[in-house]
Amino acid sequence: MHHPINNILFLDIETVSCVGSYDQLTEAYQQLWKKKAASLGKPEEQPIQDFFLERAAIYAEFGKIIVIGCGYITFEEPSAIPTLRITALSGDYEKTLLTQFKTLLEKIVNQDKWRLCAHNGKEFDFPYLCRRMLVNGISLPPILDLTNKKPWEVPHLDTMEMWKFGDRKSFTSLDLLANLFHIPSSKSVMTGSQVTHYYYTKKDLPAIAQYCMQDVVVAAQIFLKLNNCPTIPETNIIFA
Repeated sequence: MHHPINNILFLDIETVSCVGSYDQLTEAYQQLWKKKAASLGKPEEQPIQDFFLERAAIYAEFGKIIVIGCGYITFEEPSAIPTLRITALSGDYEKTLLTQFKTLLEKIVNQDKWRLCAHNGKEFDFPYLCRRMLVNGISLPPILDLTNKKPWEVPHLDTMEMWKFGDRKSFTSLDLLANLFHIPSSKSVMTGSQVTHYYYTKKDLPAIAQYCMQDVVVAAQIFLKLNNCPTIPETNIIFA
């Protein structure tokens, strides 16, 4: 079980709309969101303000990152039950948060040895992180920078892609795979669609960070299942 799970940093990000309401956008950005909403097929009867809070967080041009959950698996000795160590970086100031994350990557992740893994990471987490880093004037760490890399040189893993086995027809949620493999779901805390509400209305960033860390746990456990490995018992999951 040691081989397939060595040197992997499991990730999950939580994002919210860039501001707490549509009315807080500049006039130019309001017009740009209207164009985006039209391209997304916004129902005519739905107010543009509601559609902004419902969908803006998904897009790096209209959202921001508030939590980055990280986890990795360690072995005390080769024959021991592995331990999953989980932490989260969180904050209201995205540039500070992303700078901290870049520092973490540069400290512990050697591109030749480590890989990043997230559920739907190749379509969401990894490109979102890259886009928001560049928006904030932060150079990309080598493990995220795919410039001139050949496909087999990209150190990114994606549990949703692994589950597809080449099938491109549908999206499979983390929650669905958790239930399929009998892994406790993180959605008992909140759902992704509630994060913006928890952030701007409830102002409960710690609850969002906890939810994010639980998502990292689920992604790591699913990765183990997809490699036909035993999952890690709850007693061996450590939150820092």
